[in-house]
Amino acid sequence: MIKAIPFNFPYDGNFVAANTALVVIDLQEDFLSTTGYFAKHGYDPTPLRAILPTVNRLIAAARAAGLKIIHTRQGYRADMADMTPYEKWRRKRAGIEGTEILLRSSPGFHIVAEIDVAAEDIIVDKTCNGAFTYTDFEHVLRAQGITHLLFSGCTTDVCVHTTLREACDRNFQCLTISDACASGDQRAHEAALHMVTVENGIFGALSDSAAVIEALQDLSGKES
Repeated sequence: MIKAIPFNFPYDGNFVAANTALVVIDLQEDFLSTTGYFAKHGYDPTPLRAILPTVNRLIAAARAAGLKIIHTRQGYRADMADMTPYEKWRRKRAGIEGTEILLRSSPGFHIVAEIDVAAEDIIVDKTCNGAFTYTDFEHVLRAQGITHLLFSGCTTDVCVHTTLREACDRNFQCLTISDACASGDQRAHEAALHMVTVENGIFGALSDSAAVIEALQDLSGKES
């Protein structure tokens, strides 16, 4: 089990590699670079970049234990046919109208080079904040027999939390890894982590990378 609050994960003590995935949310150039969407909104991407070594350690431990690694990427079609008038208005308001920022055709759409993405990893492309909306994410999870999700990535308060909530509503068992998530707004980051634990873990459990890696290493030993 993984030491966590308000309860250890999984709740029933049945930690199985085959039904668990590490989800790495939106660690893309558009969010982590100094010229991307996030920076254009006036946020400092430094806290987002700071979690990259931690996420890589988690990826390595999860891969060694036999977990699936699932990355998500957020962006619109190159022709913007999937962009509503409101989304176009927000794009103009953000000063990125006429740019390739947050388009799937742009270099900024790609996962940053520092993150270890293997050929066998699963990548889910999304348009919305939540990875379940208008994607095949849930179908992939069900097809792979995955019932338990470990969450990392950015931003804690938006895409990570939205996907987490969607997953909980679909009865996936969820753990958020506090130091493997980040936001440009520290107050929002802390509030999002706190929200996981309210009502006795309404959005699952909360742990840190050290506890998760320790449990994954124990799982690796059992599997071998």
